[in-house]
Amino acid sequence: MSDSTSAKPRVGLFVTCLVDLFRPSVGFAAVKLIEEAGCTVEVPGLQTCCGQPAYNSGDRADAAAVARRTIVLFEGFDYVVVPSGSCGGMIKEHYTELLQDDPPWHARAKAVAERTWELMAFIHDVRGMRRVAARYDGVVTYHDSCSGLRELGVKRQPRALLGSVEGLKLKELPGAETCCGFGGTFCVKYPEISDKMVEAKAEDVLATGADTLLAGDMGCLMNMAGKLRRMRTEAGARPTRVRHVAEVLAGMTDEPPIGEAGQ
Repeated sequence: MSDSTSAKPRVGLFVTCLVDLFRPSVGFAAVKLIEEAGCTVEVPGLQTCCGQPAYNSGDRADAAAVARRTIVLFEGFDYVVVPSGSCGGMIKEHYTELLQDDPPWHARAKAVAERTWELMAFIHDVRGMRRVAARYDGVVTYHDSCSGLRELGVKRQPRALLGSVEGLKLKELPGAETCCGFGGTFCVKYPEISDKMVEAKAEDVLATGADTLLAGDMGCLMNMAGKLRRMRTEAGARPTRVRHVAEVLAGMTDEPPIGEAGQ
């Protein structure tokens, strides 16, 4: 932790597996936004998965081992910031549960959890960011990812920040708080149910007439992008652009939309 109150807060960025492997531009956008919020950013090179797949599958031993490794890497920072409500919720809400029978590690998990924030909540609620210097010409709609919404209370923050983006018009999504069907390992365990859920979500997105769908979790975004692309292809229409909200707020939209060429 920083000793000087005048020094910029040190943020450890937990990149997440999906951002690292499929959409690095989200990580760079997160760094830009955090730096614009007055912080320095470091990305520990030894970070891995947050442990959620093991946790959701009942493998508590391996999930706890991952939690301990993550705690060691991030406990020296003033804040831990995650561009994903899902992974952020795992660190903030579930590490302490995993390690509750190990008092020393439980205390360390609690200390890290108290300093862990989802990206939108951090820059808006903690750092007081109200405007961004970005432009995006288009009509967008926004999906509230389950973990970010229900575990971390992320809803108004991205919308407030999107309101400052020049050229952007936000059209609310019917059923914005309804799960898209991804749900981590849920889509693997129950593929037919998951497919019906994302189909309903895609239909809601198309009904808005928005040309772009935004959200704050890569799992949800990849799931919805795949279904939207297939539905649009079958209908012979132009695909709906799908992006992480951080890319738009940071003005970093040079990469193809999620699910399109090169993605």
